[in-house]
Amino acid sequence: MKGHTAILYRMALQNHVCPYGLRAKDLLEEAGYDTEDRVLRTRAEVDAFQDEHDVSTTPQVFIDGSRIGGAEELERYLINEQSEA
Repeated sequence: MKGHTAILYRMALQNHVCPYGLRAKDLLEEAGYDTEDRVLRTRAEVDAFQDEHDVSTTPQVFIDGSRIGGAEELERYLINEQSEA
């Protein structure tokens, strides 16, 4: 969405790239968000992020400073956003 900023934290380890993180990235790009893609490349980075934000999964999306959640929550958020427009 033009003028709105999203920050996406997603896991891309050497032996595994999270498909939900890629889905969230695609959803944000399709919706036109200015997206800052923050890739967590080690298990330690993932664990530290999850501890810091008190979440148990990645990806996690923040829009305009508010945590939306993972890919499924993002999809619901974007559907609601479109229906309100």
